[in-house]
Amino acid sequence: MTIPNSVKIVEVGPRDGLQNEAQSVPVEVKIVLIEKLVDAGLPVVESGAFVSPKWVPQMAASDEVFKGIHKRADVTYPMLVPNMKGLDAALAAGVEEIAIFAAASETFSQKNINCSIGESIERLRRVTEKASAENLRIRGYISCVLGCPYEGEVSLDTVAEVAARLLDQGCYEISLGDTTGVGTPAKAQAMVERVSGVVPVNQLAAHFHDTYGQGLANLHAVLQCGISVIDSSVAGLGGCPYAKGASGNVATEDVLYMLDGMQIETGVDMQKLLEAGRYINEFLGRETASRAALALTWK
Repeated sequence: MTIPNSVKIVEVGPRDGLQNEAQSVPVEVKIVLIEKLVDAGLPVVESGAFVSPKWVPQMAASDEVFKGIHKRADVTYPMLVPNMKGLDAALAAGVEEIAIFAAASETFSQKNINCSIGESIERLRRVTEKASAENLRIRGYISCVLGCPYEGEVSLDTVAEVAARLLDQGCYEISLGDTTGVGTPAKAQAMVERVSGVVPVNQLAAHFHDTYGQGLANLHAVLQCGISVIDSSVAGLGGCPYAKGASGNVATEDVLYMLDGMQIETGVDMQKLLEAGRYINEFLGRETASRAALALTWK
């Protein structure tokens, strides 16, 4: 399959990137970060999550964040929703797009949300039915598509089955998450080829972590399978509270540098993206995890 001429980058830094940070990030800082990312040309910026503040305290004020954003009509600001309580909070805040999640690993599902894969998808059915009735767009995530921190190898048949069930529940797009970053290019391609047998490839996205330094290589591999949506996190922020040792998503700056070099259109401005990364890193008091950002800054 031919590599796409254009790619949509979904920025997950304000949610997936910040959710594992121990240092509290104020509402106003999150709002500025989101608006800088939008100003850089990112068409989708995942802005928060309506989850229990007991388990993910960083997301406690997501309603305030969402309401405080100066929204643009050509940008979407999805919010992660795990259950009916979260959906009700999203509706109260005026959210127009939600993200839901399931896992391709039974053990990970139990550790994360205390139920089996099948049970989790059935729980989500009430969420998706109500969300659809309220005319919300729904995006689906699948965790551990290339490996599990507890089980190791994950069945591609299971990944495909979960993807098909999320599509059946009304998800317009399924984001395939290598939560622990263990995947390699050949495995990533095999996974996408298997899943695209049940979900059209134009409704699939790649959400790869860079724990083993394979993030960009894996993304390049799945671009060759027709993937044209990539999730990434500014400055490489992130991790997973239920996958010990998992580092951040592949950095948005690194993804953009690769795509620009391949002459693939994204609509994202590198200099403005670098500014967004500098902003959040200065607040957190750390150096960026993006190699491209470091190199471009030195240059």
